[in-house]
Amino acid sequence: MIDPINLSKETKEIVCRDKNNEKERKYYRFRGTKFYGGIATADCIGCNLRCLFCWAWNKTVNPEENGEFYNPKDVAEKLIQISEENDYNKVRISGNEPTIGKEHLLQVLTEIQGENLEFILETNGILIGEDPSYAKKLNQFKDFLRVRVSIKGCNSNQFSEITQSKPEGFELQLNALKNLLENEVDCHPAAMISFSTDEEIKELREKLKEINPRFVNLEPEKIKNYGGAMKRLKDNGIEIKR
Repeated sequence: MIDPINLSKETKEIVCRDKNNEKERKYYRFRGTKFYGGIATADCIGCNLRCLFCWAWNKTVNPEENGEFYNPKDVAEKLIQISEENDYNKVRISGNEPTIGKEHLLQVLTEIQGENLEFILETNGILIGEDPSYAKKLNQFKDFLRVRVSIKGCNSNQFSEITQSKPEGFELQLNALKNLLENEVDCHPAAMISFSTDEEIKELREKLKEINPRFVNLEPEKIKNYGGAMKRLKDNGIEIKR
């Protein structure tokens, strides 16, 4: 079983570096996408989970072999340029887990601040749930930041099965929502429900409702056959239920 916190530290050593007093991170692509009605996207390298359904699996498991290093100003400039060229009002970091390398992320947000753009932070929430001070630092960007916490499965057993990680990680995702709310950072939950029964989804909604009543309207995620996902799931004996 993977320990997500330890894997975060190990991955950071590979995908983040200091160069010329800059906090650089690896990225493999900058693009415009249709999500959220149109959004400029920077796809980063490095994750602290091993989700068997991951669409970027090769990038996730081979961080040493993929991507190039960029400093925060370069990342922000590329996102701003894509947004201007496509008339977008939203930007994001996606691809792998953007919260790895906190200093880099915070500096990207600083560079975006004041550009009249909404920044959507897509995260599994593990590091924000483990460290309450992370959410506190994100508070300074609350005027233009929205955090989408993507919960893996509907309970700790499902989480462990589909991410190959210790089940305790599931609660860290819920803690992330609590920490963000306590620090007045706009956030909402999404959840991978393809492996869950109706009853399991209902139970997750009830847990989320206890955190905040509006979280009962959780955003559902469903598996797509990207990057050999179906084969990995079949090889590990995991049933797709929806």
